[in-house]
Amino acid sequence: MTSTASEPIGHAKPIILELITYNREYYEKHDTLSVEELLLHKKANQVNWVNLDGLENQDIIEKLQSHFCLHPLLIDDVLSDQRPKVEEFDEYLFLTLKMLHRLDSHKIEYEQISFVLGKDFLLTFQEKEGDLFDGFRERIRLDQGRVRKKKADYLMYRLVDIIVENYYNVLDKIGEIMDDIEETVYENPTNKTFNRIQSLKKELIYLRKALFPLRDALGKIVKGEYDFIHDENIRFYSDVYDHVVHIIDSLDTYKDLTTGLLDIHINAMNTRMNEVMKVLAVISTIFMPLTFIVGVYGMNFDYMPELHWRYGYYEVWGIMGIVVVAMLIFFKYKKWF
Repeated sequence: MTSTASEPIGHAKPIILELITYNREYYEKHDTLSVEELLLHKKANQVNWVNLDGLENQDIIEKLQSHFCLHPLLIDDVLSDQRPKVEEFDEYLFLTLKMLHRLDSHKIEYEQISFVLGKDFLLTFQEKEGDLFDGFRERIRLDQGRVRKKKADYLMYRLVDIIVENYYNVLDKIGEIMDDIEETVYENPTNKTFNRIQSLKKELIYLRKALFPLRDALGKIVKGEYDFIHDENIRFYSDVYDHVVHIIDSLDTYKDLTTGLLDIHINAMNTRMNEVMKVLAVISTIFMPLTFIVGVYGMNFDYMPELHWRYGYYEVWGIMGIVVVAMLIFFKYKKWF
């Protein structure tokens, strides 16, 4: 995709505006026009997919709002961070959810994407450049699958399905990270490992918070509460709903696993600390009688018979050696180390 001509000069982030218009016999794409020129190519009785990447240009958003008669509260939801939800207006249906790009350095990269579904159009508002739909755009162009035979509500289903399918890719990556952390926990638990587990747990909690309201929103669509979704396509949304439920179940499993890893990590650290304390205790115990012996012969009395023995020095060393060996044998017999 290339930047639209309506992007302001020197804008910090690229603004991409595109229109894909199609039906079974016709396909057209525009991605280099200003918003005014692009809207002139919108055609009745065809599916018109208007996609905006980048929400910093208020002029574009205002013109889209004016052209499609979008409610100000809807625009507020598009521009602010919202929990996934679905809402019906007189002329369109509004759906917003979180799109996951990838899991990098144990941080999931999120982006809010909003859909406005009308009778013959679908608006998608994305926060930044780049999405998961390039392959699907090509399928539309090549007339692969059933999308060119369906209406705009099926287009929205396919886009939501792609987003939800990518959740599985992120879950697979989380599983790989958890396997790696588990090996580290057993082999060499450190504070860094603990921080990795905590970070991953936070990401799972955030992901779960994003999926629960999405499940509720899709549940309303599946119940047939909205006229903008044709009855023949409800079964497709039902399939996406089932995927979301399955992902939530997987997240619950991963959440339990991370809790288990935290417990294992804490136990491993405690075990390591106990081992260190045991070694120090053994050393201290061994030196206690030696300190006593040295202390006795360090007294400054004039009459200590042993002080005048010719081999007294070596005998004391021998006694201390025997004491050490005897204590080590005793500790070994008791299996204290």
